[in-house]
Amino acid sequence: MPPHSGRLAVARILGLAAVLALGAGCSLVRNKIGSSLAETGTTFTSDNDPQLVREAIPFGLKLYESILESVPKNRDLLVATCSMYTEYAYAYLDGDAAVLGEAHHDEAGALKDRALNLFLRGRGYCLRAMDTRFPKRREALLRDPALVVAKAGKKDIPLLYWTAASWGAAISARPDDYGIDFPVVRGLMERALALDESALHGSLHETMITIDSLGDALGGSEARAREHFRRAVELQGGTSPGPYVALATGLSIKNKDRIEFETLLNEALAIDPKADPDRQLVTILMKQRARALLDRVDEIFPKGNGAGRR
Repeated sequence: MPPHSGRLAVARILGLAAVLALGAGCSLVRNKIGSSLAETGTTFTSDNDPQLVREAIPFGLKLYESILESVPKNRDLLVATCSMYTEYAYAYLDGDAAVLGEAHHDEAGALKDRALNLFLRGRGYCLRAMDTRFPKRREALLRDPALVVAKAGKKDIPLLYWTAASWGAAISARPDDYGIDFPVVRGLMERALALDESALHGSLHETMITIDSLGDALGGSEARAREHFRRAVELQGGTSPGPYVALATGLSIKNKDRIEFETLLNEALAIDPKADPDRQLVTILMKQRARALLDRVDEIFPKGNGAGRR
């Protein structure tokens, strides 16, 4: 996809918005257009210019929100809005904070606070989508997530995944405030995996690397985390840096294993974005995160604390 694909996406959004305005008197038309708008395909993920996409996404987000005022129960558009907020906050705000590190504590902290706000905003849209799929079950979701989503089908995997991803990102950003909700994230992800473990280009296993790296107290398992890593790499054909970064920031840091940390991140950096043209933007952004982490390796592994284990 050429670098101007982000502009084409904005043009498509504007065109759909105009049609939406013309069809304002018909809720059926508005819902169909909202669902069409949610189908972004690979327009953004295949772009090779992260800054172009960074500048385009906020406009799209505010447009999505304005359209949702007319079609507040359009599940496709709710999930798309949730996913876009989550991806934008993780890739750009949290990503910028990772680059800055503790050397710029206050600036990085401000970015992380803003990312948290957007993670929570994204989660709010996913929870609204959950309400349309499992009515009046939000409180039950906190008590027994597995029971609430027991009847979910394969078509619900994006809803389960993005609800878990946005919620999990918020927990990671502020564990003292949101950590109590962690069983919901695990329950949603495990249900999605049970429905189709190969769905979403291996993203389910990639996310489970992080979840199972958290330790026994939270139901984690190093063996399972490494198996999720193996399966994610297998499903993605080794074309994504994501599993390598997830394992490095999960188990390697937890185990104080600097050698493994550096090895994994160097493997991530060796991946060519063109190996998967439909996801090259994701690859570029994840490689930037891997580089930022390697640049901070002495901060992450202070001298005399985690020289590596073998």
